[in-house]
Amino acid sequence: MFELALFVISIVAGSVAAVAGFGIGSLLTPLLATQVPLKLAVAAVSIPHLLATALRFWLLRAHVDRRLLWSFGIFSAVGGLLGALAHRWASSPVLTVVFGAALLLAGGSELTGAARKVELRGAAAWVAGGLSGVLGGMVGNQGGIRSAALLGFHTTRVTFVATATAIALLVDAARMPVYLWLQGAALAQLAGPIGIACAGCVAGTFWGRRLLERIPERVFRKLVATLILLLGVYMLAAGWRGL
Repeated sequence: MFELALFVISIVAGSVAAVAGFGIGSLLTPLLATQVPLKLAVAAVSIPHLLATALRFWLLRAHVDRRLLWSFGIFSAVGGLLGALAHRWASSPVLTVVFGAALLLAGGSELTGAARKVELRGAAAWVAGGLSGVLGGMVGNQGGIRSAALLGFHTTRVTFVATATAIALLVDAARMPVYLWLQGAALAQLAGPIGIACAGCVAGTFWGRRLLERIPERVFRKLVATLILLLGVYMLAAGWRGL
């Protein structure tokens, strides 16, 4: 039953990520954490995350905003590496609560229209990228906070997802060696579940790519904000339970 649930949720996760730019870690990590320690679950999910992200990048590569990639994205990747290194020692429920509160603020601001009055530029983009990378790396859930920060840049839905995907690929490249170095032997024991998750995420990516094309621009930002808000509620509840 666990393997079936893992495959189904992986399809959903890949589809959500193809539409919103995040979702694989958010959905798969809690599921896998019911079977293995949380830190190992974070590392294991990074493998299907990398595979699906690379595929999504290839499908959307022509729509990447290179200006955002080389400013916000680079700082996000560096922050993600630092956060992944700190995750081994600094992970705590308090960080999860802070993470959840930040997502609630970002999602609520977009839904109320307050976020549309602000556009991140210059040094603000670098700071937003670095902070989102560090916090996401420490909590093990970078996609949600990264997409929340990217709402501060006014782009089309396809450019939003494509750029979020390109940044995620940089982050994955930065953090994967860390996870393999710290937990490589334990990850080898999870080859079966990781393979199932990879297959599901790939299938979901193709389906979600078609769905993205059908979502109107006026609906897209509200959809992403709603998903961010829901993730914030979940992370806040998870953090409170651990306190």
